Amino acid sequence: MSDVGTTRALFDPAVLFKAAFLGIVAIFVLVPLLATLLGGFKSLGELRVNPFGLPQHWEWQNYADILFSGRYWQLLRNSLIISTLTVTLTLITASMAAFTFAHVRFYGSSMLLSYLTIGLLFPAATAVLPLFIRVRDLGLLDTYFGVALPQVAFSLAMSVLLLRRFFKDIPYELLEAALVDGCSYIKFFRYVTLPLSRPILATVGTITFVNSWNAYLLPLVMLNTDALYPWPLGIMVYQGEYSSEWHLILAFITLTILPTIILFLLAQKHIVAGLTAGAVKG
Repeated sequence: MSDVGTTRALFDPAVLFKAAFLGIVAIFVLVPLLATLLGGFKSLGELRVNPFGLPQHWEWQNYADILFSGRYWQLLRNSLIISTLTVTLTLITASMAAFTFAHVRFYGSSMLLSYLTIGLLFPAATAVLPLFIRVRDLGLLDTYFGVALPQVAFSLAMSVLLLRRFFKDIPYELLEAALVDGCSYIKFFRYVTLPLSRPILATVGTITFVNSWNAYLLPLVMLNTDALYPWPLGIMVYQGEYSSEWHLILAFITLTILPTIILFLLAQKHIVAGLTAGAVKG
């Protein structure tokens, strides 16, 4: 009977529709990635006549030349430094703010939270000029912090909303018992809340890292030294040098987006757990 029920479930119209929809979405996501990956293994002539098929002759040298060049690793180092600073500062500030909004009752908390979430309505492009002036006045132009701090500011709103929702699902009885036993808010946050919040912290950290890794506008405005460029600016320079060598450009793009793909694969279990936490009440 169980096999019959399983078979009927597989041919259920709703299940078939979901499978077809997910298959179409997967095609739209995977085809550009595979085309970029395979394009890096082709010669320029083959790429023009066969942009989507498998290479007839695998040009491994295209990737080898990039991997053994110091420029590629310099771009990755700059992107890693900026992204790590952004993630670290975002998790520290957002987790403390979210804990306060979730468990500490004070006058004006709802107004402050609403004011913070207003930041979701404004993209970074609308604040480029005042950001540039403020970063310049602080003496942070052409530094890693000059890029990381504005990215932290723009990622705080969404990060606080995600973390606050997760923190509120932690039983309030735990906090009350801890306070009765003489535990302070800071100790409860450090020794109870953070260990229980690894899934949502991984989710927020991954989303913040990817956004910072792929950021283009803020580094373009804040950085003037070529040696500090992250990979989005580096690919602009690389494309300018090899404007007609599209097979090399595709190989370069593949190698620069590879770290974020690996990060998503490693953290996908925590991301799903963090995003779905509290969605179902028992």
